[in-house]
This record gives sequence, structure tokens and C-alpha cells, in this order.
Amino acid sequence: MKKLSVNAGSGYKILIEKGILSSCGDYINNITSAEKVCVVSDTNVFPLYGDAVCGGLERSGFKVSEFIYPAGEESKTTDTVLKLVAFLAENKFTRSDLVVALGGGVCGDMAGFAAAIYLRGIDFVQLPTSLLAQVDSSVGGKTAVDLKEGKNLVGAFHQPSLVLIDPLTLETLPPHYFSDGMAEAVKMGCIKSRSLFEKIENEEPEDIIGDIIYECVSLKAEVVERDEKEKGERALLNFGHTAGHAIEKLHGFKDITHGEAVGIGMLLICRAAEKNGLTESGCADRIEKVLKKLALKTADENALCDIVSAMSSDKKRGSDGIKLILIKNIGDGYIHPVENEKLAGFFGV
Repeated sequence: MKKLSVNAGSGYKILIEKGILSSCGDYINNITSAEKVCVVSDTNVFPLYGDAVCGGLERSGFKVSEFIYPAGEESKTTDTVLKLVAFLAENKFTRSDLVVALGGGVCGDMAGFAAAIYLRGIDFVQLPTSLLAQVDSSVGGKTAVDLKEGKNLVGAFHQPSLVLIDPLTLETLPPHYFSDGMAEAVKMGCIKSRSLFEKIENEEPEDIIGDIIYECVSLKAEVVERDEKEKGERALLNFGHTAGHAIEKLHGFKDITHGEAVGIGMLLICRAAEKNGLTESGCADRIEKVLKKLALKTADENALCDIVSAMSSDKKRGSDGIKLILIKNIGDGYIHPVENEKLAGFFGV
């Protein structure tokens, strides 16, 4: 078993081990006095792991309720979260009870946000089953849902009480969703670890996925500890996301995955930065090559001018400009503010 500690919020452990889902109740029992647990999952994930997780929780003495929603980003809305909050109230959950997110990034975001706002905050545990959630979104306490105006515009910082990562769940992922999660690993390599990027570049990710998960989580935990509420360094984790979120919005949050959009976003921002002399020449080509190796998209059918226009609703944009996340070179990310009226020119549109 690999273990990490995150000194954010009240502090919590991240445990990484094959098969840990089946014994999740024992580990959760050690960090809570809850009597009731609400397992939040979707129609794809719950049939695969619901019995094992709920059975493990019940064997540990918890009274278990299940909230299952339709799979997909389209469910990541205020409506779904309010239904979940109402479900918790109907089942008389108290402040000492617990929410468990069993699923990918959408599940963790929604369950975490519901836990943040129900009774002004109750504990929750992350059981991430997608690679994207295991390497990124399950750690750090960002919870949110989408509005039609943009992605993740309603949310809260609410750290989990425990994160249990079971790499065996990746064996049930379709190949495309493995690639989707790898986009976030590529991002982490771009901004924080040249060696991680080169591992992905030169080796077969499936063969070293345990190492990739551990390194991504370790790097993110360090950033979150230094900047929990994204006042500075943590913004680097948004590399590729400003353009990526705009692309997702243009697609109506369907027909393109988060990882695909982020991959395209990394490539767009890196090519623009190279043209502006802000990123070392050749970085974009290396990123494109890795994305193609992972069978991820490298372009979007929407016009660049439309993508730039859609960035105007990004939550990181201020009244006087937007903080773009760039890289000086692979492994060296930094923040570059751009005035609103100069954004289009930065991208050459």
C-alpha cells in the first residue's frame, strides 16, 4: 500500500492499493463516528462496484443509503445536487454522518459540493474509480457543478476526510477513458515534473500506472498544502483548463470529454505562448506527440475565435484580465496575466 498525507482542511490520508474498495468500510470506520453513510454513484459505476462498497460499509456497522444519478457530465448540475441534498434531509442525515463519492470526477465534484452545503458542511470520502479522478480531481477539495454559462461556476472548497484509490477499477475502463485521465497526468508533468512527462512520453503508461498515480497525487498534495484556496501557486493546476472549459461549454458539456478538452487546451495555449515568445520552442510539438500517443484529440471543430470568446465566462477571469497558465519549458509552469482586450491578440485571432 502507498500512503500520503495532505495537510489541508482538517488533514487526511490518501491510500493507494489494489482491491482496497472491498475493505473500504474498515478504513472509513477509522476516520468517522458516523452512523449513516450515503453512497453517491452513477448508473455506470454503481453496478460495477456498488455491492462491494455498500457490503463493506454495512459489515463495518454503517447504515447505508444509495443515491444513484444518470452517468455523464450532463448530470453535473445544481438540480442534481439539490436532489442529493434533499435525499440527505429525507433520510435524516446529521452533521456527524458521511457522504461517500463512488465514481469519477463528476461524482466527486457533486458529492463533495452536496457535502459542503448540507447542514453547512458534513464529511465526505472519495472513492475515485476513473483515472482522471485518481490522478487529479479526488485530491484537493475543489467541488463544483456546471451552469449553462460555464463549467464549475458554482462550488466550494471542501476537503475530503479520506481518499481511497483502487487501481483495479481502471481495468473496467474503456480505453478512451484511460486516455482521458492521462490528459491530467500530462498536465501535471507539463507544469511540475519534466521526469513525469518523459515517463509518459517514453514508456507505456499502462505498465507504470501505479507510479503515475502516486506521483501525480504527491505533486498535487504538495501544491494544495501550500495554496489550499488557489490564491497563487495552485492556479498552475489549471494549465489547459481555461481553453478546455471553453471547448466543453461550446459542446454543451457533451460529445467531448474533460480530458480531451484539456489536452486541446494545453496545445492551444502552448502554441500561442510559443508564438508570443513566452514558451520554449518545441514544447507544443512534444505535447501534441504525447496526446496522439494517448489517442487524444489535438484539435477541436470550433473556430479558435469562438473558443477565445467562450473563455470570457471562465471563473478565473477578472474585470481587468485573465491569468493564463503557461509553461516556460516542460515541467516549469507559471502564471501570465493578460488584459481582456489583449486576449484575442494573444491567440492571434
